[in-house]
Amino acid sequence: MALEQLSDVVQRCQALPEDSYTAEDHNVFTVAGRTCIEEGDTAQVLSIVLDEQNQEIVRCMGWNLLPPLIQVLLNKDNRNLPQCLAIFNHLLETCRPKELLIGLLELLEQDDPVTIAESLHLLLTPLQKVLLCLGDRKASSLGMTLSTVLDQVAKLPIPHTKEQEEDDVFSLCRCCTDLTAFVRPFVLEVKQNLMNDELSESTNKLTIGQDTDKEEELRTELLKFCMKSLSHPLLEAHLKDPDTLPVSPLRTFASEIMNTLSAIGEPLTSLVYQPLLRRKQVLGFLEEEVCYPKESLASLSHLVFVHHLAAETFPCVFSPVFSLRCNMEHICLLLSRTEETRIQKGLELYEKSLVRVEDSSLSADLLEIKSFLTVPQNLLKVMTICPRNDLRTKGLKVFQLSIDKFETEAKYNFFQFMLKTSKHSGLEGYIIKNIKNQIEFALKPGNSNTWFQGAHLLPLLRMVFILPDGPETDLLQYLDRVMESLNLLRYLVIRDKVTENQVRTREWICFTPEPQIGLGIWTELYKIEDTFMKPLRVGVNMSRARYERELHTTDTKKNRAKESSKFSLSVGDEKLPNVTSESQIQALHSALHTFDMIESVLVRIEELVDPGGKSVAS
Repeated sequence: MALEQLSDVVQRCQALPEDSYTAEDHNVFTVAGRTCIEEGDTAQVLSIVLDEQNQEIVRCMGWNLLPPLIQVLLNKDNRNLPQCLAIFNHLLETCRPKELLIGLLELLEQDDPVTIAESLHLLLTPLQKVLLCLGDRKASSLGMTLSTVLDQVAKLPIPHTKEQEEDDVFSLCRCCTDLTAFVRPFVLEVKQNLMNDELSESTNKLTIGQDTDKEEELRTELLKFCMKSLSHPLLEAHLKDPDTLPVSPLRTFASEIMNTLSAIGEPLTSLVYQPLLRRKQVLGFLEEEVCYPKESLASLSHLVFVHHLAAETFPCVFSPVFSLRCNMEHICLLLSRTEETRIQKGLELYEKSLVRVEDSSLSADLLEIKSFLTVPQNLLKVMTICPRNDLRTKGLKVFQLSIDKFETEAKYNFFQFMLKTSKHSGLEGYIIKNIKNQIEFALKPGNSNTWFQGAHLLPLLRMVFILPDGPETDLLQYLDRVMESLNLLRYLVIRDKVTENQVRTREWICFTPEPQIGLGIWTELYKIEDTFMKPLRVGVNMSRARYERELHTTDTKKNRAKESSKFSLSVGDEKLPNVTSESQIQALHSALHTFDMIESVLVRIEELVDPGGKSVAS
């Protein structure tokens, strides 16, 4: 029945010009032709399609037969595969490119990962052929095609292990390889256009300028493709080193993207150093922030500095400090994200950028750049709330590495900034520990400096020796900060003898070549007692009394009802499991032990200082 309808409509249309075909003719041809293919009458359909008298009909309506043809081609075991392949190839040769393009792109839209990969593998070469038939009108069609393809690629899972990439279990690697082959002729065309422009003589520029817009549009579409590929899949994927995986399709794809950027007139150096180098404007097309997405540029920097792709193209004139300044924008962006892959790549890029910098070489002026203050704040979030322990640990390692790279004044200013802004006891304690290390270093022979001794040190110490809420401070919440502050104070009282504090000014006036400058802690001690030691003593006593009372109450209740649940906790609107008396008592004992530990250090400091201001140790 369907074959008869197809034959009838073809015979009727043979005698008509193209513009006389009715909507009904199109509908009957489409429905009957698709039904014939689905029912296996592919030999008859092939005969009709190849008939010389029907070429005008095929050119106008043939693209409607694509859906059932593609289904057969995807099902490689179908007995009608040879005939369907012949029909498909003839349609590619005969039908109008614009209609073929629309039909093929519609068939790319899939949801199942396996079908997505097979469809891309089957249709990318035909799509390439159709686009090349469009001549200089293909730029917008190429952009639409690449956008559709990358949207489909984004649906495929990313291989994370060496074995997954080797076996290509998700077919992503094959799709990336196919995609590289797909764009190659268009990249070569743009590259040739750029070469022709460079070689053209001034008398030919006006003639060439007539085609410049179309050439630039094609170049821009390829640029958008590269930028989108850098964001996905390359920013999501963990590339393997050559030693781990000698043949890595994803690494090859990354290299091809970078080669494409260079070929279409986008030097990698200007892209990587985009935050500091002046960029050219892309007039008549996209705005710069759209044409050069920051996340894509961050991915590119990660490929260069962490995986060393295309590193040989970078001139040695760029210093490690300059590279760090440029990368700070990329690092800031990556660490501000919540996705673990981006956080990891931000940490890797920051670490690789820092290791190339000499210790104690970053000047204090760099802290006037916003990113040098924002990145540590982002690192704080990584170190405290990131779910993965390995990323939290690496975050702390990189944080310390960044401190080591600052010169003395920069360290001083950085410590002040973090104490003002961190609002996290653990990090504040870590900063205070670093302050102690810097003081200890400054007191060694030959290391004297003006920032961690004498007058400059005192304002920093005032920021350290203070309780955020006075005697009411939650000592358990601020334990890290309190303990490191006490350890620092004990060290200072022991290390900075009263005699050294008193002769500090006199020795300086005498212009001694290597004056033994004291820390000046004793002149500041009365303030420390008022702002830190006395409130801490009151706070410890208040906290201990409160917890001892709570412990007594809990013991009493336990005796009345052993092992029964006494109270519950809620986080937001969610009620947590009940806490038993045993657990509560254990927590209270732990708190009391903490107060004892704080008090023991505080008592030791009080023993070192007598009312006259003299150290017992001296």
